[in-house]
Amino acid sequence: MRTTLDRIRHALSFEIIGLLIVIPLGGWVFDFGMAEVGVVALVSATIATLWNYLFNLVFDHILRRLKGDTVKSLALRVFHAITFEAGLLTVLMPFIAWYLDVSLWHAFTMDISFSAFYLVYAFVFNWAYDVIFPVPTQGGNSDYAQQGR
Repeated sequence: MRTTLDRIRHALSFEIIGLLIVIPLGGWVFDFGMAEVGVVALVSATIATLWNYLFNLVFDHILRRLKGDTVKSLALRVFHAITFEAGLLTVLMPFIAWYLDVSLWHAFTMDISFSAFYLVYAFVFNWAYDVIFPVPTQGGNSDYAQQGR
């Protein structure tokens, strides 16, 4: 299982790289200023960072209890990304509507667009992170190495 420091590195690097991509892209796509999108993105990233840490900690504990390890198949990675984003959608949509002074429907479409981006981004980032920083096991081998890769 990952250490606390590794989880912090994971969460922070995920959010920083995501912000560097989403702020200019969101401003361009939705025709808002980068400052407005930046505030929404920073508040969202702060909430998402906390959610990321807690969600992944609980998810890994559940995996370890059910399977005995934290190895994720392709289907499990897709499920992981979808459930992570669904939780964020529920929390962030009202904030976006309030801060940008848009309808809930407009906020929903914006949030879905951001979620679609982050869904793909989360899948790619987490897979790459697991390859670059394999999960250590008690025997010193990573779950990734035990998969025969």
